[in-house]
Amino acid sequence: MKEFTITVVETNNPAILKFETNHFLVQHQNYEFKNIDEAKNSPLAQQLFYLPFVKTVYISGNFVAIERYDIVDWSDVKDETAQQLVEYLNAGEPIITEQQTTKKVAVSIYAEVTPNPAVMKFVANRKLVPATLEYKNIDEAKGSELAKELFHFPFVKEVFMDENYISVTKFDVAEWEDITLQLREHIRDFVADGKEVASTQSIVQKSKETPAHQLKNENLDDTSKQIIDILEEYVKPAVASDGGNILFQSYEEESKTVNVILQGACSGCPSSTFTLKNGIETMLKNMMGDKVNEVIALNG
Repeated sequence: MKEFTITVVETNNPAILKFETNHFLVQHQNYEFKNIDEAKNSPLAQQLFYLPFVKTVYISGNFVAIERYDIVDWSDVKDETAQQLVEYLNAGEPIITEQQTTKKVAVSIYAEVTPNPAVMKFVANRKLVPATLEYKNIDEAKGSELAKELFHFPFVKEVFMDENYISVTKFDVAEWEDITLQLREHIRDFVADGKEVASTQSIVQKSKETPAHQLKNENLDDTSKQIIDILEEYVKPAVASDGGNILFQSYEEESKTVNVILQGACSGCPSSTFTLKNGIETMLKNMMGDKVNEVIALNG
């Protein structure tokens, strides 16, 4: 059985909080319920409406968003609400009871070049996966039906997924101008059919490598935690826009060396070493003083 965890996320509207989960709750559909009668097809939403401060419930992807009445402040009830959600989900109770339709999902995919000439980024207008996933070959792709299908193309070397995009690394045997349209249409058709991009089990396994999970490691020293925070806040958004990812691997206190893992378009990219030496390394030195002497990048 899935084990759910909840992360509370503030929104631009102070009356609305998002309760994000580590699993998808619904696939490719959004639900909004204004009262308990509207929620007749959602036992989860019905339970939430028994809380007197709940005004509206939204269920989409991997989160539940709740709009409250002004009778309470979120600071007084958010922990209790998150706990109730966790207990409900971990009890295996249903979220939506209406039968799933087989109609096509409205999705668009566009191709975007990356700094790595061997990698093309295919971006969707919807969330595809809740965690970064990297597959070096078809054997590693057993947790993702879409990745397995992509590896059946003889020119596909590696597949990387994150949030709303998929980065494909090709072999030199093919040119992007000859294969981009074929890949884009295959990814679009797969998602439009409502298929699961990656299995829950594989996502849970990969989520153990995320910065949020790393920071919970009691054996991690304060310097390593500070490095993880800096990479997550300042570096990851930039590399993600280029179709890649960066993961903290280790910090060697004696040599003051930071080891990171590059994924997706960053992995094996000719410009990655330059970027690290002149960007990330300089940033860490400036922000952490004499705690950092060198950054070493390892291809994922």
